Amino acid sequence: MPGDFKEKVGELLVKYSSGLWASALPKAFEGMYKVKFPEDALKNLSSLSDVCTIDYISGNPQKAILYAKLPLPTDKTPKDAGQAHGDYDIKSMIEQEYLQIEKNIAETAETIMENITVPPLIIPTEASPSVLVVELSNTNEVVIRYVGKDYSAAQELMEDEMKEYYSKNSKVTPVQTVHVGQLLAVNAEEDAWLRAQIISTEENKIKVCYVDYGFSENVEKSKAYKLNPKFCSLSFQATKCKLAGLEVLSDDPGLVKVVESLTCGKIFAVEILEKADIPLVVLYDTSGDDDVNINATCLKAMCDESLEVHLQVDAMYTNVRVTNICSDGTLYCQVPCKGLNKLNDLLHKIEDYFHCKHMTSEYFVSLPFCGKICLFHCKGKWLRVEITNVHSSRALDVQFLDSGTVTSVKVSELREIPSRFLQEMIAIPPQAIKCCLADIPQSVGMWTPDAVLWLRDSVLNCSDCSIKVTKVDETRRIAHVYLFTPKNFPDPHRSINRQITNADLWKHQKDVFLSAISSGGSSPSSKSGNTPTVSNAGENFRKSLTDVIKKSVVDHTVSFSMEELPPPVLLSKPGEHMDVYVPVACHPGYFVIQPWQEIHKLEVLMEEMILYYSVSEERHVAVEKDQVYAAKVENKWHRVLLKGVLTNGLVSVYELDYGKHELVNIRKVQPLADMFRKLPFQAVTAQLAGVKCNQWSEEASMVFRNHVEKKPLVALVQTVIENTNPWDRKVVVYLVDTSLPDTDIWIHDFMSEYLVELSKVN
Repeated sequence: MPGDFKEKVGELLVKYSSGLWASALPKAFEGMYKVKFPEDALKNLSSLSDVCTIDYISGNPQKAILYAKLPLPTDKTPKDAGQAHGDYDIKSMIEQEYLQIEKNIAETAETIMENITVPPLIIPTEASPSVLVVELSNTNEVVIRYVGKDYSAAQELMEDEMKEYYSKNSKVTPVQTVHVGQLLAVNAEEDAWLRAQIISTEENKIKVCYVDYGFSENVEKSKAYKLNPKFCSLSFQATKCKLAGLEVLSDDPGLVKVVESLTCGKIFAVEILEKADIPLVVLYDTSGDDDVNINATCLKAMCDESLEVHLQVDAMYTNVRVTNICSDGTLYCQVPCKGLNKLNDLLHKIEDYFHCKHMTSEYFVSLPFCGKICLFHCKGKWLRVEITNVHSSRALDVQFLDSGTVTSVKVSELREIPSRFLQEMIAIPPQAIKCCLADIPQSVGMWTPDAVLWLRDSVLNCSDCSIKVTKVDETRRIAHVYLFTPKNFPDPHRSINRQITNADLWKHQKDVFLSAISSGGSSPSSKSGNTPTVSNAGENFRKSLTDVIKKSVVDHTVSFSMEELPPPVLLSKPGEHMDVYVPVACHPGYFVIQPWQEIHKLEVLMEEMILYYSVSEERHVAVEKDQVYAAKVENKWHRVLLKGVLTNGLVSVYELDYGKHELVNIRKVQPLADMFRKLPFQAVTAQLAGVKCNQWSEEASMVFRNHVEKKPLVALVQTVIENTNPWDRKVVVYLVDTSLPDTDIWIHDFMSEYLVELSKVN
């Protein structure tokens, strides 16, 4: 260092009898001498030792106090000694103050850390988010993690950043003091860095819960570091859920073990029934061909095995009741057993309980979901049903657990099982045993309507049949049996199996299928119940439709007309606007619109069709091309136009309300009752105005679909092309997306701009 610089530093320090912090030297130097302080002077403080005394604080070379070196007299007086002692006291005091400042800074930083609020975890908005099940102690508190971009993916990214920060930052040291509730970064196995919260502390160990994984473990204190605030912006990823339908057995060790074995460490789709701090959910395993309801599977595992019927090969069973016969010849039977006796006793107790307590609103099913077990009153008694499909807030499908029958009912007709009987009811296995007739010749082929109806007439609901078991297929859970009526038992040559092979029953009639006619007295639509209000128009339409159905049930007759069609749906005139919904979009030259104001009426009609056709009897009807029918497509009944009959038992249909083309089994097609011919067919074929293109590419079609399909829009009608058949009408419209707050998007402008850009690329 230049001598004049050192000299000036010495002169400066004389003015500070109590010393000067090294960090304050540059500012004091420049203020006194009006020259720039050398940049590297503080990096080597020892070079100033010949003009000042350097007192390092806590041995840190970057933190020091500088004192001027003054020549000492040879003869010390007591006053000089006192002054020296005073300087020492000042120095000690300054050092203590500095250490206290450092301590306060550390404590303040820790307080700030403790006061940082981690944002709460937001439940995903998508219909069926994915979750990873971590662990559980009971089914009301199952630890899960959501899987997705803003959840598990964001967590992985954060943990990579934590590893980078803590592994390469030498200034970061393990925590010295800890307390319960403190947030930490823990160096876990395989050099991973995880966020954790202290549960309890010991001398050299702490127990932590990993807040993003939900499990706990004991770790060495030396592996725990203060959590930097920048790692607190992501919500804690471990959360809890409650499994719907298992509440009454939530703490049962057997149930917990079953749920653990089926779920822990696996990813599921989740249906969120109630959004709460601990949401109520149903888990689905979607890894196979069919989705598996995990809640229902676990509930079935809690059945009492001693109450199950285990059919033995070559054994004979008497007093068997055939409870259901499906269109493919499958039978459901009840065999006298301990479980059936207990079920009947329990249902009688429930009947008495409801009679004495008087039915109150608490027993109405307020939250239906698939897999839920509840009660349905039929033919004067309560029966067990399992919800298999929820169509809407009003209509759903159920399976009668003890007869095998599947039907659609109103939600208002279901009742909760009283809590005092619920555990006993769950323990009783389903009493409907699935069977098929053994040794039916393969030459008969597919079951005909005649064969099914003959079998139903012969044995359905007969309570004193007998069966002989020839085979039990455990994989398909079905028993192969010989079936006998009382007068033919036990002669095998007079069994139902032999009688049904009559050739006349197996003659396949061309284009004939089983159809519907109302069954008197048992239609759910004829019962009274609370129904939700969708709109005044929809409610009025619902009432008028329900009245027609009730009348048809009372009269035991239904009118089917192949000629009568509803009036065409009302469309706006050219130059006028109308609100529409686009259920199907192929490309701008072909898409389908529905009038928005009629959608509520359509929803009501769809619900009533589900309820009506689920309780129908079957009859032979010949199908004809270009005629209107009802068809079951994916568990819902639609009004359809039959477009063609295929040779493999399928028919091609066009959905008159949604504009989709579908292939369905001919047996799922039934005549459309007159009561469902009043509402105009809702699907109208449309073309986009204002844009021209001879052939739309797949890429352009996809862009168009993404902007309009399954969206409510505004249509400006340009042209209406009328036709005798309502399904052949066509409309040319401009489409406008008005969903944005500040601007309207005219779809034809957007597509025109897209075509221009596409032409530049090509």
